[in-house]
Amino acid sequence: MTTSSDWLAAFPIQPATEAVEALRQAWSELAARPRPNFNPKTKEPALTKRLKVYIENYTARQRGLLGMWVAEDIIGEIDPETGEMLEERRTDIAYGWNDQARDMKLVFEFKRLGKQKSHRDHYLRDRGLARFVTGIYSRRQAVAAMVGVLLDPEPEVVPPIRRALSDKALATVLRLRPNATGSPFDRPSLLFAGADFDTEHERDTALAPTHGHIRVSHFFLPFGYPADTKKKAGC
Repeated sequence: MTTSSDWLAAFPIQPATEAVEALRQAWSELAARPRPNFNPKTKEPALTKRLKVYIENYTARQRGLLGMWVAEDIIGEIDPETGEMLEERRTDIAYGWNDQARDMKLVFEFKRLGKQKSHRDHYLRDRGLARFVTGIYSRRQAVAAMVGVLLDPEPEVVPPIRRALSDKALATVLRLRPNATGSPFDRPSLLFAGADFDTEHERDTALAPTHGHIRVSHFFLPFGYPADTKKKAGC
C-alpha cells in the first residue's frame, strides 16, 4: 500500500510551488491598490478570471513557468451512451503540468471571506472545502488549494476557521484525517510556505489518488488596503 511518505516523495512539489508563488505574486500586485474592476466588491468569478489572465500574461512569463493555466475549467460526468451531462462543475483556477513520468492538475478554489459564520460555513462546507472531499473537484489528485479572499482582518477570519475544524460533526462531513498529534490540520503547511495550514481528507476510491486521500493547502489573501464591503460571500 502507498504510504503518505511515498506519495509525497513522488509529488512534483517544485512545479506546484512555482505555480502557488506565481499566483500569490499576481494577487499581491493586482490587490496592492484599489482598481475599478479588481477590488473587494468585485464578484468572485470576475476576480479569478482577471487573476488567471494576469498570471498567464505577466507573472508566469516573468518566472519562466511552464504549464497551462485555466479559469472556470469545466469538469463533470457524461453518459457515454446518450451524451447527456450528468454532472457539471467549474473550478475557479487550475494549473496543469506534466513531464514524462508525472502529471499534476492543481485546482485553486476561491472564496470571499468575511468574519461572519455564514462566510466560514460557505468556505468549509458543500460549496467550498467539501467539493474536494465528497464532490468531484481534483479527482484522483493528491493536492488541492483553498484560497480565502479576506474581506476582514486575518485575525478575525482565519483562527475561527481553524477552530471550526475541531468540531466532530464537521470533521465527519469533511472526512478529516487527524495528524500524528490528533490535530485536524497541519500548521505550518507541510507543502507550501505561503499556506496557513493543510487539511487531509479521505476520499471514495473513484475520486481518490492511489494512496486514498487528498491534502488541501489553505491560503488567505488580503487586499493591500482596507476591504470596505459588506457583501455576502461569493459562490
